[in-house]
Amino acid sequence: MRTFDIPEFYRSPVIGKVKALRKTGDPRKQNLKPSVLDFGVVRFILPRHFGFCFGVENAIEIAYRAVSENPGKKLWLLSQMIHNPEVNDDLESQGIGFLMDTEGNTLNPFEALSPEDVVIVPAFGTTLEIEARLEEIGVDIQRYNTTCPFVEKVWKRATQLGKKEYSVVIHGKPSHEETRATFSHSSAHARSLVIKDMAEAEVLASYIRGERDWKGFADEFADRMSPGFQVPQDLDGFGVVNQTTMLASDTQAIADHLKAAVQARDGGSDERFANTRDTLCYATLDNQTATASALDMARETADFAVVVGGYNSSNTSHLVELCEEVLPTWFIRGSDEFQEDGGLAHFSLEQGKRCVSDDWWPTEWRSEVPTVLLTSGASCPDSAVDRVLQNIVQRCGGGRAVDEVLRLFAQEQATLNA
Repeated sequence: MRTFDIPEFYRSPVIGKVKALRKTGDPRKQNLKPSVLDFGVVRFILPRHFGFCFGVENAIEIAYRAVSENPGKKLWLLSQMIHNPEVNDDLESQGIGFLMDTEGNTLNPFEALSPEDVVIVPAFGTTLEIEARLEEIGVDIQRYNTTCPFVEKVWKRATQLGKKEYSVVIHGKPSHEETRATFSHSSAHARSLVIKDMAEAEVLASYIRGERDWKGFADEFADRMSPGFQVPQDLDGFGVVNQTTMLASDTQAIADHLKAAVQARDGGSDERFANTRDTLCYATLDNQTATASALDMARETADFAVVVGGYNSSNTSHLVELCEEVLPTWFIRGSDEFQEDGGLAHFSLEQGKRCVSDDWWPTEWRSEVPTVLLTSGASCPDSAVDRVLQNIVQRCGGGRAVDEVLRLFAQEQATLNA
């Protein structure tokens, strides 16, 4: 597995050591059993996989290389490189400006760019329309293109489907940068349609089965169709691809549901439904599967879960959803959300906003000490998780020293690997 040159301050002395010890005994990451760190006064359950993924580390390496290789030049990111405030804030402190926000609204006009400026394409990729605008200005957008390889894999699969005269249904959040980019690339080669969830998939399936009048289709999916999309003919044959940060289980459930609708329409045949299971991002799937495995342990022993990541991070929000099914869950962007008066600032998915809770810390425990499931999204540095862990340890009175906890954990791993 390739390693990346990322700034040392994103690494961590605790989480990094745990991951290294697990990798020594399980280099292929086949064992999904969570790690447990016992500080005596508090216990942490850590999923086997969490934190920076391949695509994020690749993007960070490229962005910081752009800074080091271009002293004196104007450097720009099209929008947030990844959805993590710590990373984006540090890049801004390095002199990088932002051309757009995450919704695609202009922050700095493209007209101000010159061919000598450096523009970094974020990990989500960008649309063909934006690429064309930058190339017209004379900007080299390939030198520091951080688009995740797994996002590009989805684009390539959509192109293949189009060449075989299939349409493409994209499971994603319509306003998300990655979905906008995928829709643009897909639409260049195939009739394309975006659906955001199973509820919309059920509506689409009812049209395919002939249960709804096609006259209502354009209103149901307004602004979600590629130019010239026509029904029912453009849904005669299609495949489902996804925004890589969505829940993989949701994408598969949607694909299965739409496949069943095609079979109902075509008398049991699924020849006009393309198999696209290979477009699911392995890193997102690994994190979600590892979180589910950790929740199996946490279900009986943990008191609550803490998920660390950017509040606009799609993959992080889905980890929160998984945890909320089992435990009281707090979604925080970092240790700065712990308030001096003991409260906790956090993001509520239900309310869609940042809140402050004074009663987040339980008054009774399920075992002799508080037990916390702690994880993070794919765009969150391990160093940020470290600071959250250490803040909770201090709240509980300190307990065992970090070195002692890691020594005991290393002994446990050595015994398991013997």
